[in-house]
Amino acid sequence: MPTMESPGILTTLLAFVLVLGPLVFIHELGHYLVGRWFGVKADVFSIGFGKELVGWTDRRGTRWKLSALPLGGYVQFAGDMNPASQPSAEWLALPEQERNRTFPAKPLWQRALIVLAGPVTNLLLAVVILAGFTLANGKVVIPPVVGEVQAGSAAARGGVVAGDRIVSIRGKTMSSFLDVRLEVGQNPGEPMNMIVVRDGREVQLDVSAAVKVESDRFGNTQKIGYLGIGPKSYEIVPVGPVEAVVEGVKQTGSIISMMVNGIGQIITGKREVKELGGPIKIAKYSGEQFVSGWQQFVSFVALISINLGFINLLPIPVLDGGHLAFYAAEAVRRKPVGQRGQEWAFRTGIAFVMALMLFVTINDVASLKLFGG
Repeated sequence: MPTMESPGILTTLLAFVLVLGPLVFIHELGHYLVGRWFGVKADVFSIGFGKELVGWTDRRGTRWKLSALPLGGYVQFAGDMNPASQPSAEWLALPEQERNRTFPAKPLWQRALIVLAGPVTNLLLAVVILAGFTLANGKVVIPPVVGEVQAGSAAARGGVVAGDRIVSIRGKTMSSFLDVRLEVGQNPGEPMNMIVVRDGREVQLDVSAAVKVESDRFGNTQKIGYLGIGPKSYEIVPVGPVEAVVEGVKQTGSIISMMVNGIGQIITGKREVKELGGPIKIAKYSGEQFVSGWQQFVSFVALISINLGFINLLPIPVLDGGHLAFYAAEAVRRKPVGQRGQEWAFRTGIAFVMALMLFVTINDVASLKLFGG
């Protein structure tokens, strides 16, 4: 496949804004709407951090603003004035009616739902996008039956033959050939522990995935697992709205599973850390998908929305998942974690997130062609 020239810097920046801006807004809107549902006043709704560029105050007293650093956003609820969300002396001095409209005044379960709403909204957006594509294009049905085996391939060396029905790979049940491609692709060079049904009986095959380097039209490369087999048949089946949503949920779950597997492989050294990406890499891919067509671009938006939702659910202080971890501890202990302990945890979380951002940014810059990546 001939390599296509990457989009220009202005196109890349526009695409990046069109990806990240709406996703951050959707995320924060989830927090805002559930907070408003529970009667919590929002003081600030910001897209971006730092100095305000433009904004307005609505009739409820919420300041809606666009800020200078566009790498995230936040909703500041009334009374939520410190990282540990602990009541302050100023909060305790408020009149009861006003205090009841603040975040710390709400029951634990309501505070948890307000925090959870942001990541969940991102995941729901992805489900809607993926379900929409399935509803419009139909569901691809590919039985896990081998139709062809390439001569000399990893599958051929492992004893796979045409007509085998693949039952499981690495202990996971394969209900579709798409499951096979996904599991094999995520585990280059790894043993597959494949079980097939052949002539009515189960056969266990000792086959390992080969390592294949794939390049896209922009010259981006990735290592994938490869067996050298093809399906026997496939069909595209029309589906209704309910089944489309079910498929959207399944696809979202598969992508999250891929993320967890990929992070695990990086931690264990099976994948290189350079595969981690940050804002620069997201911007690069945003531009490339933007010029590839609207369907590719919208699919990429769904992928980044899942990433945003998943990452925010990690139990790291300063992220939504960190808040939820403290609420879980509070539910078990029947009292909040001490303010000093929470503050230290949030400082550690900020240091970790900043260090990770610095690392992935350096990683991103090193991968650019300008620096020989």
